[in-house]
Amino acid sequence: MKRNIYILFFLFGMFLLPQINYAQVDLNKRPDDDLGNNEDAFQELFYEALKQKSIENFDRAAESFQKCIALNQSIPVLHFELGKSYYKLKNYNAAEESLKKAVDLEPDNEWFLDELYGFYAGQNDLDNAIKTVKQLVSYHPDYKEDLASLYVKTKRYDEALLLLDELDTEFGVSIDRDRMRNIAYEATGRKKDQIENLESRVENNPDKESNYLALIFRYSENNNKEKAFETAKELLENNPNSQLVHLALYKFYLDENNADKAIESMKVVVQSTQIKPEAKVKVLSDFVNFVKQNPQYESDLLEATALVTEEDNEKSLLEMGGNIIYL
Repeated sequence: MKRNIYILFFLFGMFLLPQINYAQVDLNKRPDDDLGNNEDAFQELFYEALKQKSIENFDRAAESFQKCIALNQSIPVLHFELGKSYYKLKNYNAAEESLKKAVDLEPDNEWFLDELYGFYAGQNDLDNAIKTVKQLVSYHPDYKEDLASLYVKTKRYDEALLLLDELDTEFGVSIDRDRMRNIAYEATGRKKDQIENLESRVENNPDKESNYLALIFRYSENNNKEKAFETAKELLENNPNSQLVHLALYKFYLDENNADKAIESMKVVVQSTQIKPEAKVKVLSDFVNFVKQNPQYESDLLEATALVTEEDNEKSLLEMGGNIIYL
């Protein structure tokens, strides 16, 4: 939600509102009836409300906005500002009614709708939040992503996935949307759809490493080791400098007793600047167990652990590297 625009709106409103109300008033003419007195009273109350709001005296601000509304109920921004003051005072029922009134008076005002949407989201009133944000999706794609998130929270997964597909097609994939997508896939058991989505990403963007890595993970999660291994080798072929792929390759090579290839991958992992120390510990632990059964490779393991440096900043990793010789 783009709440920073309210600062601009506030400043703009200070000049806009008096112009709306006094555009037809001759300010050089001395008022000679009750209408002129009301206009003066309105102006004084309005600026008093803004002053009290600026010093965060929200109860006094609300009181002044109420008096303004008593003089002229047709100005949407008065109800909008009154609603925000009520919210600050934690008078949530009154805040909702005032914000809804502002929207009723000006239903196409994005700022009013956004404030009402934020109110419902803050109150965890997800049904009304969905209803309101649907009115906002035409203004900015962020609202469509918010709507997808609300669908996930309310377990409307099919609708969420449709929106996520639209957003990915238009803007490309994102971590936040993938997180929502994975929640929806897992909740509905649609593993096949999840894998097909990742396969299409690899096909459409074969140079993006993260697409391969995600697909390798999902294949492995679904016990399709053969496809996971094929995808890892395909990634290495397309991106020979990939370091992360060796976190998968070393294990696949070990499982098929290809020790030489596994050792190559292990050395890449240990020297990598992209791989976290805890992942390196896991790789070395696997190789320790492998060497216990295949002691002829002990020298290779020692060579790999010698590559461990202080830069990894992981005590357990350094300890493992220093104590391998005692195995």
